[in-house]
Amino acid sequence: MSKSWNRMETWLGLIVLAVGGLLAAIAGLHAYMTATATPLHPDPHRVPSVTHAASSRQWADTVERARQIVRTGLTDQNLPGLSVAVGVSGEIVWAEGFGWADLENRVPVSPETRFRIGTASKALTSAAVGLLLEKDRLKLDDEIQTYVPEFPKKQWPVTLGQLMGHLAGVRTDSGDEGPLLSARCERPVEGLQPFADQSLLFEPGTQYRYSSYGWILVSAAVEAAANERFLTFMRNQIFEPLEMDDTRADSATEPLSHRAAFYFPRYAADPRYGLHLMRPVDYSCYAGSSAFLSTPSDLVRFGVAIDGGKLLQPATVELLQTSQRLPSGQETGYGLGWDIETVALAGDQTRVVGHDGESLGGTVASLMTWRERGIVVAVTSNISYADTPSLALKIAEAFVGQARGPAPK
Repeated sequence: MSKSWNRMETWLGLIVLAVGGLLAAIAGLHAYMTATATPLHPDPHRVPSVTHAASSRQWADTVERARQIVRTGLTDQNLPGLSVAVGVSGEIVWAEGFGWADLENRVPVSPETRFRIGTASKALTSAAVGLLLEKDRLKLDDEIQTYVPEFPKKQWPVTLGQLMGHLAGVRTDSGDEGPLLSARCERPVEGLQPFADQSLLFEPGTQYRYSSYGWILVSAAVEAAANERFLTFMRNQIFEPLEMDDTRADSATEPLSHRAAFYFPRYAADPRYGLHLMRPVDYSCYAGSSAFLSTPSDLVRFGVAIDGGKLLQPATVELLQTSQRLPSGQETGYGLGWDIETVALAGDQTRVVGHDGESLGGTVASLMTWRERGIVVAVTSNISYADTPSLALKIAEAFVGQARGPAPK
């Protein structure tokens, strides 16, 4: 037997040992995390909850069914806190907080508790674009440099509409490690630095690729067209008119009342294995892409206003909530700031429009509207990787039997 063969046997043996050791370490870590995970709410019947108004007799049984859905979901997912609101035919019929807004201090979630809504902020910003489209101060087919000359020209033209539909080829962050999370911005244009000089990933309009960076550009365009600070415009033109009193930009520098503590799974992006208090982050540079705090009640007010034509003209809503198409004719399932899907609801395939919100790479919020059914549901949590979409759908299922149709206009 040659020496080279002996060396090969030795190396193969070492590789096998190394791989085996790695697999054993992974298995050991998994076993340790599983064994040491503490259920935050071991008994769904004992989950604390806060609501400020008893449901009407008409909705009492439905609310109780939905309440059990939420309690079970919170317990099964091992979430610290959840908040829920439901609108039917233009009215909020239920709003309730469950679990803990702050675990250490045992502060319960209430309907006024403010949560990060992450990337669901885009739906709110989409409405701002809609208002400016109606005033002819923005045009979807204009190149973005018309409004944001600070963004350098690229190898292909990039339009406002392509940015809103995630068709622009603009890069995005890495979810939980983006460079902007440690920066502070007073205006959206100050958040362009990490991507402004990068080339596009593809010719705009030819592919769909989700980009939160692209919506920083959209926010900057809103500010330029409005001739007003972006956050001021959002407050004056959307939040205050719709009585969204608990919606505002998150802040890493000033204390905010009724703000939930935020958490992150300690292992495998799964809250069932326990959690850590989320490290301090600053979303100010993301502007209308991800920066807002809100409550489910405010999100439902927003959804009701959009569906009922109280904020935007119906034609504008239709424009924003129509799926984009690729040159092949394939729909992207995303409009101009809105997700569009068809889901089974009470046995029927029904169109749902809304937006899930991600923070640090994991879902924290869901806004869903069923205009044909007159139902709006919002669910928020204070931990990343909460499955709020499935809870929102189950809650809608509970209410659909009593819903009487679209919201009044």
